Amino acid sequence: MSDKIWLSSPHMGGNELKYIHEAFDHNWVAPLGPNVNGFEEDLEKFLNANVQVAALSAGTAALHLALIECDVKYGDEVICQSMTFSASANPIAYQGAIPVFVDSEPDTWNMCPIRLKEAICDRFAKGKKPKAIVVVHLYGMPAKMDEILAVAKEFDIPVIEDAAEALGSSYKGKACGTFGRFGVLSFNGNKIITTSGGGALVCHTKEDKNKAVFLSTQARDDAPHYQHSHIGYNYRMSNICAGIGRGQMEVLENRVEARRAMTKFYSDLFASIDGVRVLTEPSEDFYSNHWLAAITIDEALTGISREDLRLELLEDNIESRPLWKPMHLQPVFENAPYYGSNVAEKLFDTGLCLPSGSNLTGEDKQRIRKKIIQVFHK
Repeated sequence: MSDKIWLSSPHMGGNELKYIHEAFDHNWVAPLGPNVNGFEEDLEKFLNANVQVAALSAGTAALHLALIECDVKYGDEVICQSMTFSASANPIAYQGAIPVFVDSEPDTWNMCPIRLKEAICDRFAKGKKPKAIVVVHLYGMPAKMDEILAVAKEFDIPVIEDAAEALGSSYKGKACGTFGRFGVLSFNGNKIITTSGGGALVCHTKEDKNKAVFLSTQARDDAPHYQHSHIGYNYRMSNICAGIGRGQMEVLENRVEARRAMTKFYSDLFASIDGVRVLTEPSEDFYSNHWLAAITIDEALTGISREDLRLELLEDNIESRPLWKPMHLQPVFENAPYYGSNVAEKLFDTGLCLPSGSNLTGEDKQRIRKKIIQVFHK
């Protein structure tokens, strides 16, 4: 069998080991040290929005701390995009709060501003004011932030941006993750850059960052002994992982360019196939890192389903993956409120993510091209 072509595998730049060796040479292996500080500074400079960044153990940890800083407590409600990975919703449950799911719009596949306002108005009518709105930039595609922020401002609800998939993406020239009160980044092994595992919380004030760092290091009070007046968490990024991140930041712009080129590759490949749509920017306001190239397939036009293509690719050892199953369809959230029609459900039924790694070779692309042409021209 041919070598496996992965959906999105880690891609090292080469200088990661330099920072790791420095950490070992100076015995900085704990969750503090110059790499952590340096990585945070690199991210702040890249985002270019006068923000403060706290490097953490995971994007999920960052979202959890954002909810805490938004004062989300047991029994509160938090609005969340339904079309997303479960890590966008799970921290709501960590707080004992109730997720209220909102459907997508078809242009970006992200939270629909119309459905968002509908959800908020109905929750108000039921005597509930949501504590926060979690909007996701799905597969790196920016959400319609002007409309979403306008709704949030109208009802005075803070926005948390789940930009876990969107480092390097921007909306109207402004970096994703810098629009809301908080932004969340992820450096998991399959993301556009990786620290092997890790994430970051993007804050707009030093006070918010300091609180996040305090909570992420077990909330230890300023005392010579171990004293705790708040519940804390072990969420800080290690100096070793941050060293990987510093090396990865040196090649981030190249990685964005390579991922965008993969979406162009698929756009060209499917241009002559009626019934296949590649997720691309709806206007020049949107700039996606195209972390994952994603398509939808109209089986009535193509005679091919999403699952047909996935299994055919798998036969040739090429990994692909259905789009995220919407949260309102997940068994664990089956009793949560949901506002929308069937946009997210249809996307899940017809959508597929295709190999998108920045380290795919010319030979890999030719295998993918040959297989896809074979499937659609049977």
